Amino acid sequence: MGLKDKIFADMKAAMKAGDVLKRETLRLLDAMIKNTEIEKMKKEKGLTDEEIISVIQKAVKQRKDSVDLFKKGGRTDLAEKEEGEIAILTAYLPEQMSEAEVQKKVKTIIKQAGVTSKAEMGKVMGMAMGQLKGQADGNLVRKIVEAELK
Repeated sequence: MGLKDKIFADMKAAMKAGDVLKRETLRLLDAMIKNTEIEKMKKEKGLTDEEIISVIQKAVKQRKDSVDLFKKGGRTDLAEKEEGEIAILTAYLPEQMSEAEVQKKVKTIIKQAGVTSKAEMGKVMGMAMGQLKGQADGNLVRKIVEAELK
């Protein structure tokens, strides 16, 4: 069963169970996937699981940004709702690497690239994100790369 089929089956199960938050979150995700299929002209063929994962990561990032804004605005009720949606969406993402694992991987990449200065951070980031795509948050990788290249 592909990722899109799993999302659709879970959405149907949430409808039957009366789980409003999960149903609405998965409906929004389904709409994002369909919009991406149209943008990439893959309506007939559909997106690959990797492309769907990138759509989910985008949705999670949007919600994390919203949580920050809601907390700054004193709207904890909306922040909690967004956090609930993040929990639902992250269930469809591959397991994320720990900070220690990411740091170890970044150190290896820096050695391989032979980079010594912060001016070459872009080179390291490109290699790191290529190898860690879907496994680590980009902000975490950036933070670790900056710390390693001081």
